[in-house]
Amino acid sequence: MSAPAVAPSRTGAAGTAPWWQHPRVRVWGGFALAAVVLLGVAPVVLSDFRLNLLAKFLCLAMVAVGIGLAWGRGGMLVLGQGVFFGLGGYLMAMHMKLADAGPGGVPDFMLLYGDGVVPAWWEPLRDPVVTVLAILLLPAGVATLLGLAVFRRRVRGAYFAILSQALAAAFAILLVGQQKVTGGTNGLNGFRSFFGYDLADPVNKRMLYYVAAGVLLVMVAVVRLLMVSRFGELLVAVRDQENRVRFLGYDPANVKVVAYAVAACFAGVGGALFAPVVGIVSPADVGVIPSIGFLVGVAIGGRATLLGPVLGAIAVSWAQTGLSEQFPSFWTYFQGALFILVVAFLPNGFATLGGLWRRRRGAAVPGPGGASAGPPAGTSAPADDPGPDLAQDAATAARTAGRNA
Repeated sequence: MSAPAVAPSRTGAAGTAPWWQHPRVRVWGGFALAAVVLLGVAPVVLSDFRLNLLAKFLCLAMVAVGIGLAWGRGGMLVLGQGVFFGLGGYLMAMHMKLADAGPGGVPDFMLLYGDGVVPAWWEPLRDPVVTVLAILLLPAGVATLLGLAVFRRRVRGAYFAILSQALAAAFAILLVGQQKVTGGTNGLNGFRSFFGYDLADPVNKRMLYYVAAGVLLVMVAVVRLLMVSRFGELLVAVRDQENRVRFLGYDPANVKVVAYAVAACFAGVGGALFAPVVGIVSPADVGVIPSIGFLVGVAIGGRATLLGPVLGAIAVSWAQTGLSEQFPSFWTYFQGALFILVVAFLPNGFATLGGLWRRRRGAAVPGPGGASAGPPAGTSAPADDPGPDLAQDAATAARTAGRNA
């Protein structure tokens, strides 16, 4: 008697998914598509004004990339990223004000509000190399010290969120109160050059866009490499099984500190590029409200995915600009309603819509004997598709950590 006919598998003869559905191919394919759109398409189709606006949004997306690592993968609700964004922004702004003043010169606002003497701690920022190093190291160093002080005492959850938010509020108040050296509520503005390039030249403004787009792509690639590394597995395990990771011989505080420092470094770089792109940095850009705004974009896009925080930050910023022009008094209500809808009906963000659709489509396809066709034996969900059960990643990571201990 002949064997019963078996319906051909949609995933290939060997029962494996086609090559184009492989998680690595999808991730790097999406990365390549984003590079083409940002570096090739956008400069051609957008006007200089819109391109500069997109550069601003890319700077904000850099902060979102770090939040996605610290919050989405590490479970740290960071409500104070405005501090590190402001540190980077003010460091770059201070350098540009000193460069505009010339060798030995005094920034204009110090002549108006102060005694016309440049503070000693401003002077090193006349050097471009020192400025770049300070932008990379100072936010990360502050985050490291804060993280060691907090995480070693096992402060987490809402307590850490409140602490980081209070830090952002204190930082904004400090900037307002030091008008002679920070410009007060007016901040620092009126920049004329960026590392020797005239900011009034449209060509140099376009160059700034390319710099912002390239830096953002590098940050996304770095986060991807961290996610698939042993550190990424430990970070997920610490998020959901912190005590188990501690019992296995690892220090969860060190894992959190590294992720927090990387997120702070990304925020600092984003703030440093934000200053020349927008032309101003002020306490209004670094306080509690901007810090919450960073978080909203990440939550809407999908905090546990790779590209979700970037897309969410850009989409929310773009919508804010567009809707605020049409409805200046009601934009905040739109933003709040969107956030509530996402939290209520799509808690993992818009970036997980594709994964949900694929799972429902797979469940709807009948397998042999009328049963729903699930994933092939021996396969698992894509690495970048967190799905509804993010805690499953923690169990896998904890088991891996146990084998490597």
